[in-house]
Order: sequence, then structure tokens, then C-alpha cells
Amino acid sequence: MGSMLSSSQKSQEEIEMALNKAKNLAASSPVFVFSKTYCGYCKRVKDLFKQLGASYKVIELDTESDGGEIQAALAEWTGQRTVPNVFIGGKHIGGCDSVLEKHRAGQLVPLLNDAGAIANNSAQL
Repeated sequence: MGSMLSSSQKSQEEIEMALNKAKNLAASSPVFVFSKTYCGYCKRVKDLFKQLGASYKVIELDTESDGGEIQAALAEWTGQRTVPNVFIGGKHIGGCDSVLEKHRAGQLVPLLNDAGAIANNSAQL
């Protein structure tokens, strides 16, 4: 019965379950990154957070059995299908370019501080 559907077609129920999971994950940490293990842009964002001393959680969508569903749900929720898909303080920030632009503009560290992702205020650059 289910074999009639192609693997790229997801039921509305699967998408809703994935959307709930994505929303719970995004809210589970001051900083949450939806990522893929092989993505260079994801690595750049994670490296920047490490450099800034920010605590963050990550889910590697390419290693999750429901990663495709989560990515589809993120696209529906945020309008962004690509990774990294970054949330700070439960708020959607965007991808690598958005994070790096906020950092260049001096807006990233205050966001991380406000979210409680940086324990001390020593991260300036």
C-alpha cells in the first residue's frame, strides 16, 4: 500500500511529527544548529560558535533516520531548506551567511549572550 508513494513524498502526518521535533530541538538549547556532517558551511558556523565559546547543540540531518522529514519541515517552518539552519534563543537566525553577517556587524555575540550561550563575557571577536 505504502509502496505506491515515492520515497520523496511524505505524508502530512510525517511532516507534522518532524515539525514538532524540529521546534522542540530548536527550543532545547540556547543555540541549535541543524547541520549535515559533510557540509562545509555547517562546519564554518560550528567552528565560529566554538571560537566564541558558545554552547550549542547540533543535529546532523544526514545521520538521522528522519533527517529528510526534519529538513522538509524546516523548509515549511522557516522558508529555508538549506543547512546550516541556525536558531539562537529559539529564534530562527538563518544559514551560514546570516550568522557570519551578524558576526561581522557585531550582533552575534550580544545575541549569544542574551540567549545564555556564552558563560562569560570574554568573547569579543
